[in-house]
Amino acid sequence: MSEREHVRVAVIGSGFGGLGAAVRLRREGITDFVVLERAGSVGGTWRDNSYPGCACDVPSHLYSFSFAPNPRWPRNFSGQPHIRAYLEHVADTFGLRPHLRFHAEVEHARWDGDALRWEIETARGPLTADVLVSATGPLSDPKIPDVPGLATFPGKVFHSARWDHDYDLRGKRVAMIGTGASAIQIVPAIQPEVGRLSLFQRTPAWVLPRADRKITGLERWLHATVPATRAARRGILWGIRELQVSAFTKRPNELGLVEAVGRAHMRLAVKDPALRAKLTPDYRIGCKRILLSNSYYPALTKPNVDVIAAGLREVDGATLIGSDGSRTEADAIVFGTGFHVTDMPIAERVTGADGITLAERWKDGMESLRGGSADGFPNFLTLIGPNTGLGNSSMILMIESQLNYLADYLHQLDVLGGEIALDARPEAVAAWSDHMQRRMRRTVWTTGGCDSWYLDANGRNTTAWPGTTAEFRRETRRVDLAEYALLRPPAGRRTPAPAARTEEAAV
Repeated sequence: MSEREHVRVAVIGSGFGGLGAAVRLRREGITDFVVLERAGSVGGTWRDNSYPGCACDVPSHLYSFSFAPNPRWPRNFSGQPHIRAYLEHVADTFGLRPHLRFHAEVEHARWDGDALRWEIETARGPLTADVLVSATGPLSDPKIPDVPGLATFPGKVFHSARWDHDYDLRGKRVAMIGTGASAIQIVPAIQPEVGRLSLFQRTPAWVLPRADRKITGLERWLHATVPATRAARRGILWGIRELQVSAFTKRPNELGLVEAVGRAHMRLAVKDPALRAKLTPDYRIGCKRILLSNSYYPALTKPNVDVIAAGLREVDGATLIGSDGSRTEADAIVFGTGFHVTDMPIAERVTGADGITLAERWKDGMESLRGGSADGFPNFLTLIGPNTGLGNSSMILMIESQLNYLADYLHQLDVLGGEIALDARPEAVAAWSDHMQRRMRRTVWTTGGCDSWYLDANGRNTTAWPGTTAEFRRETRRVDLAEYALLRPPAGRRTPAPAARTEEAAV
């Protein structure tokens, strides 16, 4: 990049959020933008999570952009390679390659209140932008717990999102830490080849059957030649999930019938009463993320698998000590312990108008107006920000709603004219946050009796959206200027002309 390249919009991240933003910008006629990606290819979490068995738990025809339907999904629930290939296809089809800056990790971004622009330092050099969009996503930075003695472990250690494909697991004693969405896919994928698999389960998960199958050639042909069939399939998948929302957000007791399905699913595969007791949750289904698998329970019954109903307390050399005092020998440790969701690292790198970082602003909990705008951070929007997560449907629906908001945000800047910035009013952010927390009181995430990654350190759910995707779309359809302060340059200040873009920067 040039010494000080200037763009209208800079987008951080090239997963679904970042690529979606890039497509929307081009469709709005905006071509003066860049997508800053720390890795060497697009894909976000679907690039980084390449562990054995990695797949999506949302149906393929719903887990894709409405403006980029894929009639050739191979399965009801697609695997990681197909989703990553889809994102590469989106980048090519919509002409996004000239806007992508690979190996350009954002090291710091600071708001310049005099120039009304963002000064951004990246691994490839500096640039400035009128508007900054963070699309890093909450599932991008792995979290490994601070386990005493872990540094003494002589074997291999890695997180599920940073899978070491060069390490041969065959015949090894492998400890899997965690029982979340990644672990239930990894366990059955590696169980046949490892010598011993020890699953450290701090809290059992609710697991339901996975209605997965190959999509037939006839179906793919029909979806490709008659687009209405593809749209109908997507619409049905969406509608079913919209009808489920009230049970999660207003009437959690209705989820008891779903729990019965989960128990029956377990009984079919697990005949040992003692093992079933270990695997049976004591909280309302939906309080933690509901998992889908037909192979997880059968894998746990195999003779080379041990389920340790305890968390990992400490490590002593090659010995793993559980919170129940159990001792397990291992050659490798795989952490399936999630991500920095309520403490996203990008927040430490963004400094707002009053000189504090977004992490400091959020030290008591994440808060953003309509999931995107934090007060004190002008012309800054977060995709998949606070209270935008879902427990039963496709996050792509939420992303597209936020893209509507982004498009109108930029439109409002154009209408207002001249050098101007929008800064969310603190009272508007507080009112929105209070509204979210009031709605959260009745949800299964609050009343279900569990401790989940939806909750922050203060026990507040700052992650999930307590409503339908249709509601969120209505709430983010337009920017309400009354919720923002309008910022102008200081009197008498003249903004220097930005540096011309170099040939290298434009490719």
